[in-house]
This record gives sequence, C-alpha cells and structure tokens, in this order.
Amino acid sequence: MPSVTDFDTVEFRQLLDRLSAKASDDYYNPYVTFEWPDELPPDVLWMTPELLSVWGTAVFDELDEAALVRLSRFESVNFYSLNVHGIRELLIEVTRRVHSPGFEIPSDFFHHFIGEENEHMWFFATFCTRYGGKIYTDKTLPLTGTQRPGWENFLVFARILVFEQIVDHYNAKMAEDSRLHPTVRHINRIHHQDESRHIAFGCRIVQLLWDQMKLTGTPPDEQRELATYLRRYIDTCMESFYNPTVYRDAGLPGGFELRKQLLADPARAREHARVLRKTNDFFTRIGVFEPA
Repeated sequence: MPSVTDFDTVEFRQLLDRLSAKASDDYYNPYVTFEWPDELPPDVLWMTPELLSVWGTAVFDELDEAALVRLSRFESVNFYSLNVHGIRELLIEVTRRVHSPGFEIPSDFFHHFIGEENEHMWFFATFCTRYGGKIYTDKTLPLTGTQRPGWENFLVFARILVFEQIVDHYNAKMAEDSRLHPTVRHINRIHHQDESRHIAFGCRIVQLLWDQMKLTGTPPDEQRELATYLRRYIDTCMESFYNPTVYRDAGLPGGFELRKQLLADPARAREHARVLRKTNDFFTRIGVFEPA
C-alpha cells in the first residue's frame, strides 16, 4: 500500500479524540432503536419531492398526486440501495487500512466508523427489502484508466467524502420534512447524525493526504488529471439517481430515454449544483479543483 502522510499532529489527534468521544456518547443499538411497521401507507410520500430526479422538469409538472407518491416510493428505495452499495465499498477500503502501516493513529476512530457504517448498511437494506421488496442492483460502471501509483489513499478517502456529503444533503432534507412517513424521517435523521462525524473526519484526512501529495512532488499535470478523475466520479454519483428500472417500476414510460432526457435538462444541472455545493467548495478550497 502506498505511503501516507504523517498523521501524528496534535490537531489531528484532538479531532479524532473528539469524534470518538462523540461516537460513544451518541451510540444507539439500531436493532432495537427502529420500529418497523408492517407496511408504509401507500398514499404517503417516502421521499421529499424536491429531491426526486424529475424535480424542476416538465416531467414533474405532469405527475398527479398518486404518480408523485408512487415515484417517491421507488426513488426512496433506490436511494437506500445506493447507500447499501456505497457503504459496502467504503467498508472494504477502510477495513483494508485499519491498523495498517501509516494508519495507526486514525485506526481507533476507524473502528467507530466501521461499526456505524455496518449498522447503516443494515437499516438501509432492511428498509429496501421490507418495504420495497428488493435492493436495486448497482449498475454503476467503475472508473478506470486514470489512476496513477500514489493516488490510491487520497482517492479512497476523497470518494468516501464525496459519497457521504451527497448522501447527507438528502438525509438532512428528509429528516426535517413533515410530509414524509415518520419511519423515513427517523432513518434519515439517525444517518445524518452519524455522518456529521464521518464528514468532519473525511474533510481533514483528505486535506492531509492532498497536502502530502503536493509536498512529495506530484506535478501539476498529474494534479489536474486527478481533479478530472474526481469530477468524473462526482458526475457518476449524481447520475446513479436516474435509474431506468425505478421509472419502470413507478409506471413512467421510456426508462432509458427518460433518464437521458432528465440528465440533459438544465433544471437538473442546477439541482446538482445545489447538492454538490459543499463538495465543490471543499475541493476548491484545498486546491484540488480550480476556482470556478
């Protein structure tokens, strides 16, 4: 595994201590915390309408109330399915690094991280299988061909941070949306609570790894290549919300054509910018992205 930066700083140790203490204080047992009703009412929203992949477009305007509720149900299951797949991948990568050379200092926090993410995957999967009858397949194609030796650790934690910040945008909105079923709000509120710690950790370790790459002489052309790769990854994350199978299940015609139409709609680009504001601001501030 490539060498990593020196994490042995007072500031980083203090952050890890604070986050670990907060994780202990906030601990809950998810297997007894959640109450799972036998079914969710068919006429109640499962996802905030403003977060649906059709929001702001002519397609949304054409939906009647029943179609809107139906689409919210399947887009909700897709969102939690994306969480299941994303969490599984980040758990693999973090577990590879726990107590490995170079990661001794953050390893205690990794244990909190791994435990919490495993529990998140369980309650998201439980929601999908109990109320949606399935977990949507991960059809995202892996990005290949641009990574260079020495990029691995930075890109692992950068991708985790991107994933968590995107998901947290949705969690925070749905946790406070009184239009949603209480079970939906509870899941999102709990996840948002835990992710606030993970994002604080992610921002710091990503910045430390980026600073180390610059200190060890990563040339500007490689830095730009890395930024391009990361922007492609961000685009891929956002595109995963446009699932033709979801549209089919919700009764919307022309799944693949609808996906293509929505992704080309300027209204959706504006919504993506809103979702990604914190992510883009962070990577611009630390110097990965050029200022707009």
